[in-house]
Parts: sequence; structure tokens; C-alpha cells
Amino acid sequence: MNRSARVFLIFAVLLTGALAAPALAYGQLAKNVILFLGDAAGIPTVDGASVYAYGRPHMLFIQHMPHMALVETSTASQWVTDSAAGMTAIVTGEKTHNGVLSQSAAAVRKEKDGEPLKTILEYAEERGLSTGVLTNSPLTDATPAACYAHVNDRGMEGQIIQQFLNPRFGDGVDVALGPDRDEILKAAEGVGLDLKAALKERGYGYYESLGAIPAGTKRVVALFDPSEFDLDQATHLALNILSRNPKGFFLMVECDLHTEKIVRGLERAAAFDRLIQSVASQVNPNETLILFTADHSYDFRIQSGEKGKPLILDAEKGLASNDEESIRWKNIRRDDHHTGEDVLLLGQGPGADRIKGMTSNTDTFHIMMKAYGWEGH
Repeated sequence: MNRSARVFLIFAVLLTGALAAPALAYGQLAKNVILFLGDAAGIPTVDGASVYAYGRPHMLFIQHMPHMALVETSTASQWVTDSAAGMTAIVTGEKTHNGVLSQSAAAVRKEKDGEPLKTILEYAEERGLSTGVLTNSPLTDATPAACYAHVNDRGMEGQIIQQFLNPRFGDGVDVALGPDRDEILKAAEGVGLDLKAALKERGYGYYESLGAIPAGTKRVVALFDPSEFDLDQATHLALNILSRNPKGFFLMVECDLHTEKIVRGLERAAAFDRLIQSVASQVNPNETLILFTADHSYDFRIQSGEKGKPLILDAEKGLASNDEESIRWKNIRRDDHHTGEDVLLLGQGPGADRIKGMTSNTDTFHIMMKAYGWEGH
């Protein structure tokens, strides 16, 4: 081989290695998965939050995540889903009926159980990862409960609590933080449970404020008065706890983004986006898959307005009609109903390259499973 041929061969080998290295790094498995769930955060709500908060479209952090898909959200039997069926599809990979939590479509709401469907959180527990569920809705509400409970009616709060305390896999959710303390304690009493004592027996610390949670805590349930709950602070606290597990973690963070109260919903959506950006800057991007999606869309629309002017007039912000089923403001139209159009799935980190095209809510489960390496690629 002459000198020119040897130089060319060396160059080719070096170039091939340089091109292959990024692809290999990008194809690595996720150690952690964080699922940010915007309850009712349809595309119109996401777009509206950007325009309301910043006066421009596409100003949210999530709108610049590198991977995006459109997700259809139907149930096993209906075009429009509630949070129970919608979240079941996301965390189990199978569709069920409205009102049913992580049971198969053989379930009949309030009448008949279906087969329990294994959730992504339960797979994580089975493999020794740490797990967390955070929400600004009650921890027994449909979205968080779908991660750990299996009942034929989302209203069975007492049974949901019992299943939280008696997990099917591992030792159960490690970090659970949310509001509506009195409601949950009352539901536990309704099935004969002293919840605080039961949690202590199972190795949990129980607290009623974030500030009371001691450093070094590994397993914690904290229930708050709704006015005292800070989702941002709770999320960063949970990350600090869950990140101590060398095997990794799964964390679901829900924010209720229904716009039945329009201003509150849009402000929450912008704040939730800032939280996601903060978390993304905190975690190792080569180890953590971050996803944002919604369980269903919602009938909110920008119907008029001019650039450079407020989307919502000051006079409209305090209107009592916020609680009415239908609202028609100058630039906003809102009917208080779930809707059936596609929602977004956005992501970054290991495994996010599988987010693309037109998908189903059930595909989100498989994206998470494959990111961990627990399902065929």
C-alpha cells in the first residue's frame, strides 16, 4: 500500500469513528424518565399560554424540545377521553374505557373489573428504581392514581388508597406529594384506615408541609392544604430524593391545566413550562428522558385579537363568569368540555428520537419502556 493510500485509509477510519460516536451516544438507554403531564393541555392551551404570557407564539420551552409527535387520545370505546382512560393508555400502553384506572377494556365502570394492566411505574418498582408521583390535584385523582392503582371506577378513592399502601410490585411509590389533604384522609377513614399510621407502618415519613421533610428522606408522603402546595418546590425536592438511587428513577409530575378558569389555566401552563425548563437544566441530559404530553385536549380557543395588544383584557380577568359552561370574551372562546383532537408529545434525552409522526396515546408507554431498555427496540 502506497503512502497516499495509507493516508486515505487512516482518514476514512477517523471520519467513520467521528460520525459513529454521536450516534452511539444518542442511542444509549435512559437511566431516568420524567413524564410531565399537562391535564387538559391541548395544543390550543399550549399556544394560548405562549401568547398570553409572552405576547408571541412558540415562546414556551416545551415548544422547542427537539422531538415532537401528534397523539390521538381516544379510549377503547369513545372518541373523547377522560383523565382515567387517557392516563391509563399513557402508562400501560393499552386503551380502556372512561372512568377506568389501569384495567383492561374488559372492565365495566362501577360494575365489573378488567384485568389489571401493569404500569410504567410498576415496571420501575419491579426493577428496583425509585418512583415518584406529584400533582396539584389530589393524589387519588385519575391521573396520578392510574400510575399505581387498578379499579373499575376512578371515584373509588378508598380502594385507590388501599392499593397505594399494598403495591403489586416492589415497595410502591417512594415519593408522593400533593394537595387536598382533608379529602384524602377522609377517604381513607371511609375504608377503615388511619392513613398516617398505615404509612408509618410501611416505612413512609408523613408530612403536611415541604419544609418539614427532613434531609436524607427516602420514602415520603406529604399532603397539603391546596393553598399551600408549590409544585415547583415539590418537584425539585422529589428529584433530590429520587436521584440518590444509583439504578435510576421514574417520576410523573402532573399539572392541572384545565382552563375552566381561563387566566389561572394559562398562567399555570406558563409556570409549568418554566418548571420543565428548570428541571431540564438540572438533570443529566444523557441519562434522563424528559417527556411532556397531555391526557386529552380541551375546548379553549383564541378566536380573535391583535398582535401587540393583550390577549385577555384586564376587565375580563376577574369576571365571575369564569365558572360558566361557556365563555365568549373579546379574543377568547371557551366551552367547559374535553375534546377529541390530537395533543402533543414532546421530548428530549435518551429515547426521544422515537417521538415522531402521528401516534397513539398508547405509544407513549412503549417509548418510555424502550428508553429504559425494557422492551424490544
